[in-house]
Amino acid sequence: MNKLSFRNRIAFHYIITTGLLIFVVFFGIFLIVKFSVFSHINEDIKSEVAKHLSEIEIKGSHIGLTHDEEWLEREHNAVAVNPVFVQFYDKNGNLEEKSPNLKIHRLIFNPQAKDYDFYDTQLVTKSIRQIQVPIYQNSVKKGYLLVAMSLEDAKMVLNNLSEILIISYPLILFLLFIIARLIAGRSIKPISSIIETSNRITKDNLKSRIPLPQNQDELYTLSQTINNLLDRVENTIEREKQFTSYASHELRTPLTIIKGTLEVLIRKPRNQEEYQEKINFCVNEVNRLNHLVDQLLLLARFENQKQGVKIESTYLNAVILDTISQYSSIIKSKNIQITNNFAKDFYVKSDSYLLAIIINNLISNALKYSNEKSQISISISEKKGVVECSISDYGIGISAEDSQKIFDQFYRSKAIEYSEIKGTGLGLSIVKKLCEILSIETKITSQENIGTTVNLIFQ
Repeated sequence: MNKLSFRNRIAFHYIITTGLLIFVVFFGIFLIVKFSVFSHINEDIKSEVAKHLSEIEIKGSHIGLTHDEEWLEREHNAVAVNPVFVQFYDKNGNLEEKSPNLKIHRLIFNPQAKDYDFYDTQLVTKSIRQIQVPIYQNSVKKGYLLVAMSLEDAKMVLNNLSEILIISYPLILFLLFIIARLIAGRSIKPISSIIETSNRITKDNLKSRIPLPQNQDELYTLSQTINNLLDRVENTIEREKQFTSYASHELRTPLTIIKGTLEVLIRKPRNQEEYQEKINFCVNEVNRLNHLVDQLLLLARFENQKQGVKIESTYLNAVILDTISQYSSIIKSKNIQITNNFAKDFYVKSDSYLLAIIINNLISNALKYSNEKSQISISISEKKGVVECSISDYGIGISAEDSQKIFDQFYRSKAIEYSEIKGTGLGLSIVKKLCEILSIETKITSQENIGTTVNLIFQ
């Protein structure tokens, strides 16, 4: 069974079900015909019984027909298609009279048989159906009337019918199997398309898609689902390729700068100030490289999983204030004023470590893209049990065109125009991923040369 093709298995299962149904139908037909045939015989026998009971004459202990010539006038003395055999017995079981067509034979009286019950027996070598009817005179039983009819014709009909059904049954099943196999082949045609498409798909060819069937059935849904899966796989691989390309570029850039700086440094002797300047420059590039690697590892860690997330009651005010204190030197150097509006202590259900990373990235961006002597506003509010944190800067802002791409990995708005602003383009990607993991809703509104506001909504 396991070696059969899918098409043959469908046809085979269909044949099993249909075969059982046909068997039940054929068996029912046979029983109906058998019941009908024997019912007709029984009715004929009853009719003969009624006819002969009305013509019986009892003289003393003798039982016979009123007119003996009746035997000769009827079919009992002729060859008939279905002859009727009649016989009279007295109450002691002695034969009184019988129809001429019995000749030297006689019907067997069965003292165990119930009156008016039909039973099958033999006459010579032929099967007959027989009935025993008591004969009464003045409520006194005088004897029995035995009437029988041949079952040979009925058996012949039933035997012919059974042979026809037995021979036609496997032929019908065979024809149905061929038809079912053809229909199944047409029905699973989309599966062949799936196989062909799957064989064409490689890492370098992800454009092939399965043709959708005309009928919108289960195979249509399967084909559409696989096409959607291929779309997601293609998009994922494209993002991975893009991520790898950007990551390699971002990693290679500081390494190239460090290498070039060191090569220039060793070409000739330098004074202490020059050595110190170049070494400090290399240290800054190493720090930048280290920061980039940390962000890449963090992004990869939480790319497709939520494991390690520890949800607990987190003091949001403290997370923000701790982050501000980490950037105190930058705030002081750019003379930026930080204003916060915390009406009370706010607690949210979140992972304190991941939430600190989100706040850190957002405040870092706000400081990075704010002009000197500008202002950053941080506020927390609560309405109907929903806590909302808002971080606003009044820096260079984001254009409407770039606002759709700010969550893309390695994307930096106006990176060439503001080349003095260092960054990796991963900060908001990390914020988006961690907010999805922590079920934090994010809203960003920005206007170019006016500023940017990021809202974090904790459900």
